[in-house]
Amino acid sequence: MRGESVVHRYREIASDLSTQIAAGRFDAAGMLPAEDQLARTYEVSRGTVRNALVLLARQGAIAPRRGSGWLVRTTLQSQRFSELRSFAQWAWSRGMEPGGLVVSQRHRPPTAVEVRRLRGGTRSGDVLEVVRLRQLNGRTVMLERTVYPPWIAGFIEDLPSDEPSVVGALEQRHGVRMVHGEHSIDAIAASSDDARLLEVRRSSPLLRVNRVSYAADGSAIEAGDDRYLADTMSFQVQASLQGTELMRQSELTRQSELTRQAG
Repeated sequence: MRGESVVHRYREIASDLSTQIAAGRFDAAGMLPAEDQLARTYEVSRGTVRNALVLLARQGAIAPRRGSGWLVRTTLQSQRFSELRSFAQWAWSRGMEPGGLVVSQRHRPPTAVEVRRLRGGTRSGDVLEVVRLRQLNGRTVMLERTVYPPWIAGFIEDLPSDEPSVVGALEQRHGVRMVHGEHSIDAIAASSDDARLLEVRRSSPLLRVNRVSYAADGSAIEAGDDRYLADTMSFQVQASLQGTELMRQSELTRQSELTRQAG
């Protein structure tokens, strides 16, 4: 009976922590309290707390951070990174040629929103903000603003300004692999800077994708704000009992498919 009680208790703790994570209780820091503190809070042994944390890690809610405790991975349901590939990887898979050109990059203090999105990965210094124009087959289709935490900023600064695939370069040259991503999509009006860089009128409609990417240990790699010209890109969601898939589709690809079907 005592063994059953212990098992029941650590599952209760895991359930309670899961509820708090879903409610955004730990968003500001991105880290759970220390195991000793949790043991005192729940009036149990540290071993019982550890069992609860291991259970949450198996569920994908948290990840161990060496030397500093447990990192909250996400408070939102999100697409797997493999389902929404990087811009360059997606373009190559469709037989198109991606391009990229750095417009500007600078080190600066992170905003409060960036601290939250990067899960505390900015504690050791400034972020690196990189602004890029992205092309498909030579045509500009998107303005990309990406913020990188200090631990990866040096890798990014070493890349050529016209590197077509930052994701591929990080994995091939530095062993940094993106395994998890959160994405949100909305529509916005072009700002003055957007209009100047994309050569459109101010307030023109743009499709925006906000994204955060993580490594296997839960460390945030980047937080991006991608703004697509309205007539160049769309996103499709396909849902079934087996899962949900989110896909990009370029206007160039769509027109090609319509022509092929008409022929």
